[in-house]
Amino acid sequence: MPRQQQPMLVWLIIGLVGGMTVSQIWPHNTMQAATSDRSETFAMVTSSTGSDLGALESVFVLDFLTGRLVGSTMNPKTGRFHRFYIRDIGADFRVQPNTKPQYTIATGIMPFSHAGKTEAANGIIYISELTSGKVAAYGYPFSASDKILPAMPIALLDVFAFREITSGK
Repeated sequence: MPRQQQPMLVWLIIGLVGGMTVSQIWPHNTMQAATSDRSETFAMVTSSTGSDLGALESVFVLDFLTGRLVGSTMNPKTGRFHRFYIRDIGADFRVQPNTKPQYTIATGIMPFSHAGKTEAANGIIYISELTSGKVAAYGYPFSASDKILPAMPIALLDVFAFREITSGK
């Protein structure tokens, strides 16, 4: 190798080693993505639990015909569902019996403070209903126990009417 190229090779090696060192000590952000799917009569979404056991998710199904939101979390040790959740959301939106509700559902992350015996999952479920013009936020409990428990209620956190919000002008 000619003498002129030796300094360039040294700087290249220094740059590679320096880049690899910085990449190892630089904070890493893990990416998470919620998934969803829907048909004419139901929708299904996944939501993070924020568990100390790793990146656990819960799955929720919103039945448009009954207005029921049900969900479960899978135990990573057994490969079986072991946490179950349920809520009648039709009552939350005060859907009239003679109307056909039109729901949408999405999930997000809300790092709740953990106080009390049962911890809240850091996943949050947002449901909107078109005929009422409202959006509701729901939370659900999660604990790291392996024990199969009876269905736990999904908590209504808050509601706002998206048709009643006006601009600040």
